[in-house]
Amino acid sequence: MPAEEFLGKRYKLFSSENFDDFMKALGVSLMTRKMGSSVNPVVELTENNGLYTLKTTSPFKSSEIKFKLGEEFDEETPDGRKVKSVCSLEGNKLVQIQKGEKQTTIEREFTPTEMKAVMKVDDIICTRVYKVQQ
Repeated sequence: MPAEEFLGKRYKLFSSENFDDFMKALGVSLMTRKMGSSVNPVVELTENNGLYTLKTTSPFKSSEIKFKLGEEFDEETPDGRKVKSVCSLEGNKLVQIQKGEKQTTIEREFTPTEMKAVMKVDDIICTRVYKVQQ
């Protein structure tokens, strides 16, 4: 699927598995985990001249990362961790590797109707499914 088919679409969180365990493994505080688990963020990926922007919007906290494929960049995660990230596009999958105290892998698979994010840290796998907003 060409990237044009999912760039600029807004995907809203529909279901979430193991998110609390995932955040706990990263050392996220109880209050932040409760807030993080209670919101349904909207994710949007756009691209302009090779610079990608991944925007996550929610009433609790919004974040935005800008990156070029294959280039390492500094990122502050929504829970405040400082990591080095690299993103690559493999077909319709945006693969992000975050290196900090722990290494995290986030695979976002885009389809015309949904985006599935599979997040891994240690031996914990969290799956979050987002549906396209009309």
